[in-house]
Parts: sequence; structure tokens; C-alpha cells
Amino acid sequence: MPIRLPLLPPDPAAPFPPGESATRDPNGLLAMGGDLSPTRLLNAYRHGIFPWYSAGEPILWWCPDPRMVFRTDAFRLSSRLRRALRRSTWQLRADTAFEAVIDACAQSPRPGQDGTWITPEMRAAYVALHRQGHAHSVEVFDGQRLVGGIYGVAVGRMFFGESMFSAASGGSKVALAGLVRVLRGWGWPLLDAQVENPHLVSLGGRRLPRQAFLAEVERLSALPEPPGPWTPRVAPFPASLLSGDSAD
Repeated sequence: MPIRLPLLPPDPAAPFPPGESATRDPNGLLAMGGDLSPTRLLNAYRHGIFPWYSAGEPILWWCPDPRMVFRTDAFRLSSRLRRALRRSTWQLRADTAFEAVIDACAQSPRPGQDGTWITPEMRAAYVALHRQGHAHSVEVFDGQRLVGGIYGVAVGRMFFGESMFSAASGGSKVALAGLVRVLRGWGWPLLDAQVENPHLVSLGGRRLPRQAFLAEVERLSALPEPPGPWTPRVAPFPASLLSGDSAD
């Protein structure tokens, strides 16, 4: 039987359907249509909803159950990677190469995926969010070479991870660990990772029932945290600092 989805109205500030009304199969499909304006995107994230669709499809909006999240006080790197980081010369920065990170994420092959969901329209939408101080990246550099990165959206004191990449072994893990370190230092307890996969679970990702996740999003996104670039707030730091962050 075909799925009948709610069609979002033209007004980007119009409410979304409740997350609990999303489909079970596919898991979390909630609505379609609308646009990718900053107003609409921020409205979606405040309610635990994110866009995900392929080129040629209408915009699809998702709110899966359960949700994959990281508790910033429970992230872990493998003992092997932590040992390697003690000798690493890599450096982490924030918001210095957002467009390069999103482009690298779009170009990274994904198991089981043909092409990328980061369409030109999606790229433009998140670059616009970044320029308004709502979307951020953490980058990993080996000298002047970008070897890893992660980007996502901050609303209040809640961070919604979107995608990460590696151009060298461990690059995405180090970027994620760096982001977790920054968020933990600010007292932000939760990082949304959207959908479960074995890689995220190996790093300490946890399933959170949708109802509990949406309650956390409502609480954290309402906390005062003005938008703006992270570069003045996050001084560059060596990857070796992450070698002591969490154990297996």
C-alpha cells in the first residue's frame, strides 16, 4: 500500500506533524515537501526532525525511533587509536573549513549507498545556516591537509550531527572525538547521530527511544545559546589531547 505523507505548507514557520506520527516502515518517515530555508530547517531541528532525500525525490523529513545519540560524557575511542594519538601531529579547528568539510562528506563513498544525499540544494542550505551561525564544523588537519571532519547544526545547547568523513585513517573518529570534547566542555550533554550503524555503536553511540529523545531536544534546544561562529570560542588544539579521552 502506498504511503500517504503529510505535505508541508508553503509557510516555512508552519508546524511539522508530531514526530510520533512518523511511519514504522520505513522507520521515521514523517512528511514531504516544503523547502530548505533556514527558518524551516531550524524549525525542524527544534522538533527532532531532519531532511534526508536523494536527487530527483521531493524533500523528505524524518524522525526515526529509536534515535542514535552520543552522551558527551560517555564517548570512547579504541585503545589503539588513543595510543596513536599520543604521537599524532594532527590539529583540530572549528568553523575554519565548513564548505570543504561538507564537500568532502558529499564525495565520500558510503557502504550501501549509490551517490550522495548531499545534493547541491542541501549543500546550499547548510552553507546558509553556517553563515548565520547555526551550522558548524570541526576539522582535522595534518599540516595544511584536511584529513577529517564533521558538520552539523546547533540549536540552543543541542547539537545535531549531519555527516563526517575521513581522508586518512581515523580522521572522522578524531573529528567526532574533538566535537564531543568541545560540547562536553560547554556542558552540552547530547549529540544526535540520527540513525544507528555499527560504526557509531562501536564509538559508544546509544539508542534512545524517540519519546525520550524528543523530550531532551525540547529541553536542550530551549536553553539560551546565541548563534555565531565557533572559531573565536574554540582555539585550535592538538589531536594528542584526545588520547586521554575515555577508554574501552
